[in-house]
Amino acid sequence: MPFDLPLSMRRLSPAGVRRPVRFPGERPAWRGLTALALFTLAVIIFLVIFDWNWFRGPLARVASYKLNREVGILGDLDVHPWSLTPSAEVHNVTVAQPPQLHAGEMAKVGTIAVRVQLLPLFKGKQIIELVEATGGEVHLQRDITGANNWQFGDPTKRGQPVKLPVIQNFVIKDGHIVFKDAQHKLTLDGIVNTSEHLTGPDRGAFSLRGHGTLNAEPFTLTVTGAPLIHIDRTRPWPFKAELRSRSTHATADASIDKPFALGQFGGRLTVSGENLADLYHLTGLSLPATPPYRVSGHLRRNETRYDFDRFTGRVGDSDLSGDLYVLTGGKRIYLNADARSRKLDFDDLAPMFGLPPATGRGETASPEQKAQAATMRRTGRLLPDTPLNVSRIRAMDADVTYRADSVIAPRNFPIRRLSLDMKLKDGVLDANPVSFDFSHGTLAGHVKLDASRDVPRTDLNARLTKARLEDFIPFKSLGRPAIEGPLAAHVVLVGSGNSIHKTAATSDGSLTAVMPSGNMRQAFAELMGINLTKGLIMLMSESNKQTPIRCAVTDFDVHGGVMQAKTMVLDTGVVVAHGKGSVDLRNETLNFKIDGDSKKFRLVRLLSPITLKGPITHPKAGIEPGPAIVQGVVGVALGAAVNPLAAIIPFVDLGGAKDAPCDQLIAQANARGAH
Repeated sequence: MPFDLPLSMRRLSPAGVRRPVRFPGERPAWRGLTALALFTLAVIIFLVIFDWNWFRGPLARVASYKLNREVGILGDLDVHPWSLTPSAEVHNVTVAQPPQLHAGEMAKVGTIAVRVQLLPLFKGKQIIELVEATGGEVHLQRDITGANNWQFGDPTKRGQPVKLPVIQNFVIKDGHIVFKDAQHKLTLDGIVNTSEHLTGPDRGAFSLRGHGTLNAEPFTLTVTGAPLIHIDRTRPWPFKAELRSRSTHATADASIDKPFALGQFGGRLTVSGENLADLYHLTGLSLPATPPYRVSGHLRRNETRYDFDRFTGRVGDSDLSGDLYVLTGGKRIYLNADARSRKLDFDDLAPMFGLPPATGRGETASPEQKAQAATMRRTGRLLPDTPLNVSRIRAMDADVTYRADSVIAPRNFPIRRLSLDMKLKDGVLDANPVSFDFSHGTLAGHVKLDASRDVPRTDLNARLTKARLEDFIPFKSLGRPAIEGPLAAHVVLVGSGNSIHKTAATSDGSLTAVMPSGNMRQAFAELMGINLTKGLIMLMSESNKQTPIRCAVTDFDVHGGVMQAKTMVLDTGVVVAHGKGSVDLRNETLNFKIDGDSKKFRLVRLLSPITLKGPITHPKAGIEPGPAIVQGVVGVALGAAVNPLAAIIPFVDLGGAKDAPCDQLIAQANARGAH
C-alpha cells in the first residue's frame, strides 16, 4: 500500500481528488531562472542599442529655457555613468544671442567635458570634479542702451555677479573671448588658457591675455591667476591683473574669497593716468576731469557693492585721500565718496571747469592739457568752451564731500581752505555749499546744474563776506597796499548751455560789490581824476600819503550774457569817480568809461574820462581824446588872444565835487545781498 499523507494534510479538489499542498511563495525554479535570464538579456540589448544622443534634443531645450536663448548640441553626447565620478562630454555646443540683441551666436565650444562626484549629491552638495573646455569662443557685448548678453537671469536685476558651482579642476584650452561695449566704447579680443599640469612652467596657471581699444585708444590686458587645480572653496583664489594704455595704467593684486563666486573679491588696486575722467569708459563712473593722477587703495566687491577704502595718491600737484563706495544693480550707478587733500594746488581744479591746469615749470599737466593751454593763450580766451558730457551726468547718482585743509593759490585769489558738498540725482548736480575760506572772509554759495533737460541750465548764487580788497589786489606801493578796505559781494546768475562759455553768454542775473570804507594812495586817486600836476608830483616824490575811501559800490544787471553797470562809484577824500559801461560775456570783451571829479582845487586837470576797453584777459587803458582836445584848443585860443599864461585856464579845476550818497548806495547794495 503506497505511503499517503494524513487526512489533515490532504486537500481535496472540488471533484474530491486529492492534491499535494504548496507553501506560500513556492515556485518552480525554472520560472525564476527564466525571468532573470530575460531581464539580463533586456539590459544587454538596451545597453547595446542605447544611444545617449537621444537626449541631445531634450537637454538642449532645457538649457534654452534656463538661459532664455537657443542652445544647440550639434555634436555627440557621450556619457559614462557607471562610476562614483560619472562624466560626460558634449561636442559642438552653440549658444545664440538673447532676443534683445541681434541674431547670431554668443558662444560656441568644440568640446565640454564634465566630471562630478556622485556620493555628495545624496547629501545635497554639488561638487564638480572637472570642467574642461576646448576650442571655445565667446562673444560678449553691450549695446548703447546698456542691454547685454551675459545677463542670464532676471533682466531687471542689473549688476548681479556671476555665481558658479565649485569646480575642483577647471581647464580651458585656447579659449577665445571677444568683448564689445558700445556704451563704454570698449573692445577686447583675448585668449584664455589654463593647464591641468601641477608641475612645469604652466603648472595649472590661469591666464587671460588680450588687446583692444578703450575710447578708441589701444590697450593691453593681462590677467593671471593661481592654478585651477584641486580648488578648495574655503580658500581664496589669488589673481593679478594689469591694464595698460597710453593714458591709463591699472594694476590689481587681489583674490576671490570663494572660488567661482565672482561676487566677492578684494585686493590692492593702483590706477594712474592722464585724466580721471578717462576711467568712465572702464568703470562707468562720471569722474571729474583732472591733471595726471596716481591713486592706490584697497578694493573690495560684495555682490553689487564696491568699496575703495583708504585710498591715497596725487592728482596733479595735490595729494588726495579718502574712502568711497559704488553701488550697482539699480537704475543708475551710485557713488558715495569722502575725500580730502592736506594741500591742494588750486590750479589742479581747473580741468573740472574745462580749463587746463597751470603748465609752467614744475607744474603737472598732460600733453593734451598743455596743448589746450597754448591754444587759450593764443586766442586770448578766458571762459572755456569745452562741452559738457550730459550723458555721463545722467548715467549715475552721487553724494560727495571734499575738504582741502590748505590751498596753494594765486596771489590775487588767496584761498586758504576749500570745502564742497555735492549731490547728483536724476541728472541734477547740486553743490551746496561750495565754500572758499580766504585770508580774510569767505566766499560761499550754491551751484545747481540741471542736466536732465535738453539744454543744461546752471544756477549760481554766491556771497562774499568779511573779505579785504587788498587780498584780491595785492599790488603794493612803497610797502603799503595801493588800495585797502573791507569788501562784500553777491552774485546771482542763471544761464543755459553745455559749456561755461555758452552758459555765461546766455546768463541773466546781477552782480553787486560794496566797499563801505577804506584807504587808497592819494597819488592814484588824483590820477583817477586826471589831476596831472598833483598826481604826478606825488608819484615822483614817492609820497605815500593816503586818502580815505568813503565808499565804493559796483552794481551790474546781467541780461543775455551782457553785464551792464547800473552803479559804479568810488568816493575818496580828494576825488569822486563815476563809471559806466559793460562786460560782454558773449565775446569776452569790456568797455568802460570813468569820470573823476576833484573835490579840491587842482592846477592842471584833464576833463577827459579814463577808458578801459578790449578783451577781458588783456584790456587797454586810455584817455578819451575828445574833451582833452577841446581843452587844448580853448587853451591855445586864450593864450593867443589874452596872454600866454591864459592858456592854462581851461585846465584849472576849482574842485567842489560833491560827495557821493554813500549811505544810500551801501543800503542798496546790502539789499541786493552784498553785506
